[in-house]
Amino acid sequence: MEVKTSLLDNMIGVGDMVLLEPLSEESFIENLKKRFDHNEIYTYIGSVVISMNPYKSLSIYSAEKVEEYRNRNFYELSPHIYALADEAYRSLRHQDKDQCILITGESGAGKTEASKFVMSYVAAVCGKGQEVNKVKEQLLQSNPVLEAFGNAKTVRNDNSSRFGKYMDIEFDFKGDPLGGVISNYLLEKSRVVKQPRGERNFHIFYQLLSGASDDMLKKLKLDRDFSKYNYLSLDSATVNGLDDAASFRTVRNAMQIVGFMEDEVQSILELIAAVLKLGNIEFKPESRVNGFDESRVKDKNDLKEMCELLGIEQSVLERAFSFRTVEAKMEKVSTTLNVAQAYYARDALAKNLYSRLFTWLVNRINESIKAQTKTRKKVMGVLDIYGFEIFEDNSFEQFIINYCNEKLQQIFIELTLREEQEEYIREGIEWTNIEYFNNAIICDLIENNKNGILAMLDEECLRPGTVTDETFLDKLNTVCAEHQHFESRLSKNSKFLTDHSLPHNCFRIQHYAGKVLYRVEGFVDKNNDLLYRDLSQAMYKANHNLIKLLFPEGNPAKVNLKRPPTAGFQFRASVGTLMKNLLTKNPNYIRCIKPNDKKAAHIFTDSLVCHQVRYLGLMENVRVRRAGYAFRQAYEPCLERYKMLCKQTWPHWKGPAREGVEVLLSDLQVPAEEFAYGRSKIFIRNPRTLFFLEEKRRQCLEDLAALIQKIYRGWKCRTHFLLLKKSQVVVAAWYRRFAQQKKYQKIRCSALVVQSFIRGWKARKLLRELKHKKRCEEAVTTISAYWHGTQVRREYRKFFRANAGKKIYDFTIQRIIQKYYLGLKKTMPSMSPIDKSWSTCPYGFLDGTHQELRRIFHLWRCKKYRSQFTEEKKATYEEKLAASELFKDKKALYPSSVSQPFKGDYVEITKNPKYQKLNSLVEDKVLLADVVSKINRANGKGTPRIFLLTKKCLVLADQKTGQVKASVPLPDLSSVFVSTQNDGFFALKLREGATSAAKGDYLLSSDRLIEIITKLYCTGAASAERNQIKIDISDEFLVQFKQDKVCVKFIQGTPKNSNSVSCKRKNNRLLEVSVPSP
Repeated sequence: MEVKTSLLDNMIGVGDMVLLEPLSEESFIENLKKRFDHNEIYTYIGSVVISMNPYKSLSIYSAEKVEEYRNRNFYELSPHIYALADEAYRSLRHQDKDQCILITGESGAGKTEASKFVMSYVAAVCGKGQEVNKVKEQLLQSNPVLEAFGNAKTVRNDNSSRFGKYMDIEFDFKGDPLGGVISNYLLEKSRVVKQPRGERNFHIFYQLLSGASDDMLKKLKLDRDFSKYNYLSLDSATVNGLDDAASFRTVRNAMQIVGFMEDEVQSILELIAAVLKLGNIEFKPESRVNGFDESRVKDKNDLKEMCELLGIEQSVLERAFSFRTVEAKMEKVSTTLNVAQAYYARDALAKNLYSRLFTWLVNRINESIKAQTKTRKKVMGVLDIYGFEIFEDNSFEQFIINYCNEKLQQIFIELTLREEQEEYIREGIEWTNIEYFNNAIICDLIENNKNGILAMLDEECLRPGTVTDETFLDKLNTVCAEHQHFESRLSKNSKFLTDHSLPHNCFRIQHYAGKVLYRVEGFVDKNNDLLYRDLSQAMYKANHNLIKLLFPEGNPAKVNLKRPPTAGFQFRASVGTLMKNLLTKNPNYIRCIKPNDKKAAHIFTDSLVCHQVRYLGLMENVRVRRAGYAFRQAYEPCLERYKMLCKQTWPHWKGPAREGVEVLLSDLQVPAEEFAYGRSKIFIRNPRTLFFLEEKRRQCLEDLAALIQKIYRGWKCRTHFLLLKKSQVVVAAWYRRFAQQKKYQKIRCSALVVQSFIRGWKARKLLRELKHKKRCEEAVTTISAYWHGTQVRREYRKFFRANAGKKIYDFTIQRIIQKYYLGLKKTMPSMSPIDKSWSTCPYGFLDGTHQELRRIFHLWRCKKYRSQFTEEKKATYEEKLAASELFKDKKALYPSSVSQPFKGDYVEITKNPKYQKLNSLVEDKVLLADVVSKINRANGKGTPRIFLLTKKCLVLADQKTGQVKASVPLPDLSSVFVSTQNDGFFALKLREGATSAAKGDYLLSSDRLIEIITKLYCTGAASAERNQIKIDISDEFLVQFKQDKVCVKFIQGTPKNSNSVSCKRKNNRLLEVSVPSP
């Protein structure tokens, strides 16, 4: 990927509109279109960023892009919103200047997304840490919450902000975020009760109905069907690409991160549900005796559910919809409301309820994200506010929105001029006054305290008597008729001019962005924004904490008869505060433009873009910027970029950069009036001069590229030739080596063959000589032996004949025994004690010895086998041996237990937390822990019990709770009864008179009967203090239950329950245990 080192490199169109030549509205829009077609959505006007909405995702916001623009000069790379965000952040961190980023544009131009990109970039480049990351996350997560409650789908934008937002992000001296403060301006609360065709109410209503669980909707008394609510438009209830259910989950998660408590979230959702219910309340007229109509609620079900949600008495709210109380000094007058007035009161309550909830929501977020420290903080403000609006039908909302944009345009021109003038003075360049349109006269027309439009609207609202929109228009015609930026039908007629495009109930204002026609209908009501005091008092009486906070004026103890400030007055004050705040900060501008009304990618509507360019004042901005010098650049990058155009500066200039630039421009013969030298920058007056330099640089780069290619190709060819030459030498050397090796191998093989033949001949000759010599020596030895034998036999013949028999017999026996032992060594059996194999005796006279050796070998290998046992294994085998002695050939269950090891603890009593308490109650070590069944004498059924055996006692405990049911000391146990059958029943016989024998003997059942009784027996046998426990094996025995003796009898048969053992009670004295036949 090519890395750009300048804004001018590989430009598509012109990256900075200041350099556009020739400058006209047509060339301006053509340049925007050209860049838009190549996905270049950002363009500069000096330090101002123009942002085109692409209506598609672009891969220009990745983490790699963030790092690419981090700590880079503003003009160093191609235009991007990250460049402006980085410039603002670095100015704040390094120069200690408070910053503000002003994002303007009409609905759908991408203002909200631009503010998100700015905040995400700042969050990415600032410091890290647990606390810092928490603050960044809270600041970023405040956006989804405010979007849900303040954004809506409009015909121009699926996620249109219906309020103005200004966020101050506070940083410490290191540049790490500490918190923030959000201010909201003019929420479009009329949308709560009525939406234009093709638009929706605020997102939160649809998100709640789509994403809330059924239980939550039931608590809020809501239904998922949008059509059941009058305040929700149905033609645009669902939006393609917008998942309301997923958005609701996102909002809930964001509210949790920001710091909302669960009860606060529930209260907010209850108020949203109450607004929906409020819209379903309808009224009917009811005639009174005095002839006036009085409004009554038609169906009280929605009213009842709303009152239950907010904790309001139904009768109080119902009366507030039917009567209005007017207080004047000490008098109270109650008047009835007709149906139209009741609907007005209902809608006013809904709008106020939602508007105040939104204001409370912003304040609550500010509490969570505000900086906790009181040290001095640096501030970066981000202003995302509605752009200039010109609709077919413009009303009070468009009037004050356009007033706000007039103020922003005024401060924009002032700050831009001030910034230009400061730079000229800083660089020592002579400043000349710039001609521009000052819209202060339009601002004065609107906000003048005496005869401004807002002041006259407030005066008309406060005037006693009949006040209508027509009287307000008459007043405007009287006061503003002579103003050059104000027009109305009456003022035109007075000048004998006829304008049929200007209706009688409208007036027109010549804004900086063009003429806008306003319809006065609704101006007075919307400016009054009245909520009847009866409704405020009814809301205050609600048993709902949040409602009381939202309607403090409803408190009867604090009745204020003063008229509340009008909407226009409040907005003018807010705009004034905002302007003062912006003037204290260094401004950065993002102008957002939407390319088409279809919300589709790759479509550029020239007329729509031209309209936005005009009302955003972009051409005016370019002219102001170009009034003096169109381009300025620091000496170092300028010299670095153009040094190849002069032989004296190429390739390296060793003096100061300014002198290098002077030499460069002098050599190029650039006219002196086309540039000026500042203290740290070169100023170029005309873009043609810059493009002349760029063209010369392009030609020079082509020449340099050709030179580099020529040198490179020559070097490449020489390198290739040398490589071929070197390769030829290496190949020749390797071939000669290979040929010599082959020749040497052939000679060597021939020499080896000759050598082998000669060695063979010599070896055979030597072998023949040695054999002959050996045969001679053997012949001599044989002859000598025969001779010596003959001599010995002659001398000792008599002696041999007397003792030869006994010696021969002893020798023979010795040889036989030796052969027997050697044969026995080869046929020894394995070392396993259970291996009974033994070889047969080959000689009858050794039978006794053979058997004794077998016995000795068996004892020896048994000793070896026992020496491998651990103490634990010895104890286990001792228990197995004891079990064999007790049950072998006596109990049918015994053979199946032989292969099963005795584990002891089968319930893991020391590890299982369920039995910790039970384990702590047992003092001694647990020898055996298992689950057994305690047989009930009443019905023969078993109850699970935990059986614990220690050295001193046995314990029976409840399996579920671990509670001890019985504890029997081992000295109290006299005997144990078991049957001969294949069952697990056994009876514990207690000694008469023992304390534990009060409840009688115990009849138990277990699959591990052999192990339990063996351990009982061994534990009793190991103690010298008590008598041996007796084990009785019989198919019929008596068991003592309290005062009664019961006979337990075992029989063979086929029980009903498959092949299991069953116990049944036959009578009070007999329990019969049925055991399946083997």
